[in-house]
Amino acid sequence: MPGGETRRPSQARQIFGGAAGNLVEWYDWYAYSAFALYFGPRFFPPGDDLAALLNSAAIFAVGFLMRPIGSWFLGVWADRKGRKSALTLSVAMMCFGSLMIAVAPTYDDVGLLAPAILLLARLVQGLSVGGEYGASATFMSEVAQARWRGFLASFQYVTLVGGQLLALALLVLLQGVLSEDALNDWGWRIPFVVGALCAVLVFWLRKGLVETEAFENAKRAGSQGELFRRLMAHPRELLIVLALTAGGSLWFYTFTTYMQKYLVLSAGWSKQEATTTTALALLAYMLMQPLFGAASDILGRRTLLLGFGVMATAVTVPALTFLGGAQPGAGSVMIMIGCLAILSCYTAISGVVKAELFPAHVRALGVGMPYALGVAIFGGSAEYVALAFKGAGAESGFFWYVTGMAGVALLAALAMPDLKRHSRIETD
Repeated sequence: MPGGETRRPSQARQIFGGAAGNLVEWYDWYAYSAFALYFGPRFFPPGDDLAALLNSAAIFAVGFLMRPIGSWFLGVWADRKGRKSALTLSVAMMCFGSLMIAVAPTYDDVGLLAPAILLLARLVQGLSVGGEYGASATFMSEVAQARWRGFLASFQYVTLVGGQLLALALLVLLQGVLSEDALNDWGWRIPFVVGALCAVLVFWLRKGLVETEAFENAKRAGSQGELFRRLMAHPRELLIVLALTAGGSLWFYTFTTYMQKYLVLSAGWSKQEATTTTALALLAYMLMQPLFGAASDILGRRTLLLGFGVMATAVTVPALTFLGGAQPGAGSVMIMIGCLAILSCYTAISGVVKAELFPAHVRALGVGMPYALGVAIFGGSAEYVALAFKGAGAESGFFWYVTGMAGVALLAALAMPDLKRHSRIETD
């Protein structure tokens, strides 16, 4: 009806509103990893810097364990109460966790209470980001028109990577204007203050969103038990999402968040060199996402996922071996960008692929729950596992572990249907 059409925001405004909130959410999440080199030693007993990084990486990984809980809680909320409501709630929790880190006392101030507070803050953030992915992927996929759904939904990862890039850009800025001592002492608190203050902007942006037509038309479950039974009616889809996430997220965290530390600890780069190089590669990676999303609209989602599985399995070991002995320069940047181009075959369409596998009444939960499990087990532990292999003197073992999980993602791509012809969003 004409009246209904005029009151509903445009597709572009809906996509922008969902994506902008996603940007702030993921900035908060990645600020922890970007600044861990500076604040890690402040929260743990003085001693070995590698041990402090290992401890901060362990808390980073533990935060991921809350993601399945968050995906269940906010996935149920999104499928029963609405996508918009779940997105707003998730970003509020994320910013609260960021504020906790910003004002947290250090080990010198309160002893072992300091890492406990840091852990609690990451648990809150893990709860938040666990629900954000499923709700955001569902919202953006349902809003996008079928013809360009891959292109439009790819902006979820544009903003996800953009959040990480903003965290790194702020780190580069602070490295330029503050001394090393100032960053170690108090400068590391700045990004978490920024993240907390962004809550006001996010609430303003998401206030103008409306629920998707797919949600409004769906027959929603009356209880969590009923919703769980409906979800379990799709075991094949759940396993596909879990396997894709296991391989894809491990590759993602290896070549993005861990890469900064890998270049410092294994290749011997300075913190500034590693941060600048990583930021340049991530900028190129962010710009790739719409291109690969558009390619999926033409070639099909399954084709891109098969490409990721084959190439990731083949290049993991040689790429990481090369970077572990590389010097700063254009060659290292190009190798990193090449690896991130391979990763884009997965990330650009990660959300939309999973959303197209499930019907509307369980879509947010179906996307979010197996994704959160896969990320918690494989993605969130990437830094910790890599550092553990390094500490044991067998760093190359981590390379083969990443290779094996890329093979798992390839098997999942082989098992999935052709979504150009069998997208569940088209039947809502």
